[in-house]
Amino acid sequence: MPTRFGPMAFRKAVFDWRRVYVMGVVNATPDSFSDGGAYRHPEVAVVFAHGLVGAGADIIDVGGESTRPAAEPVSAAEEIERVVPIILALAARLATPISIDTTKAEVAEAAVAAGAEIINDISGGRFDPDILSVAERSGAAYVCGHVRGSSIQEVHAAEADPPGFDDVLNELSDRLAALPAALRHRTIIDPCLGFGKPTEQSLELTRRAGELSAALYCPVLLGPSRKRFLGELTGKPVRERDDATVGAALAAAAAGTNIVRVHDVARLRPALTVFEAAWGAVA
Repeated sequence: MPTRFGPMAFRKAVFDWRRVYVMGVVNATPDSFSDGGAYRHPEVAVVFAHGLVGAGADIIDVGGESTRPAAEPVSAAEEIERVVPIILALAARLATPISIDTTKAEVAEAAVAAGAEIINDISGGRFDPDILSVAERSGAAYVCGHVRGSSIQEVHAAEADPPGFDDVLNELSDRLAALPAALRHRTIIDPCLGFGKPTEQSLELTRRAGELSAALYCPVLLGPSRKRFLGELTGKPVRERDDATVGAALAAAAAGTNIVRVHDVARLRPALTVFEAAWGAVA
């Protein structure tokens, strides 16, 4: 895969962007749309995360608040209580970079102090602008997501008037331009498939992920895993969308995506290995 930007260094890993990296998901929530409640206990989460790494995950993404449309808001204190024990345990036992999936500055700060090296913020600073200062001060990498609205409810309500590709590109460009210079060079972009974006828009963003990366000079992350648009395309319920997720992830890889975020790493990794071997032979 050709690179357009420099490597990103973590404590025990360097991402040179010459291949697609896999982010595995650990949900420390009781109400996730995908696997709510399964990994709330730190020891269970650690065992599960070890399995993700063994299956080929390059990053472990820990989240403590559901972003599904009907999710109830969670306080920063509750979110910290859910994620920090897991991050502490993982940081002590894994050489894999850990990401905190949050939109709150207070949670991000506590997670980085516990050992997280990436702040994965779907809101791009819109929900809590202080999260940008936390990312800058901490030295963590920052995933700048694209959504419209100042809450998760507003984000999903915005699907009535979804953004086009150019809207996503321009709005991400504006958000990147507003970042502190030091943070800008540690930033990954995420167009946030399914967040206020119905099937047609999610598919276009998948097909054109490489265009976003090239235009904004940033690595791009896509998270198609088990999303509603896959269900609409296949007719499968949430727990039966991992094969569809593999298809979306390979399409994203072909389009120039740098990181794919998935729940079932073991299902994706062999397909991605073969894809990259074949694609590298003809690219």
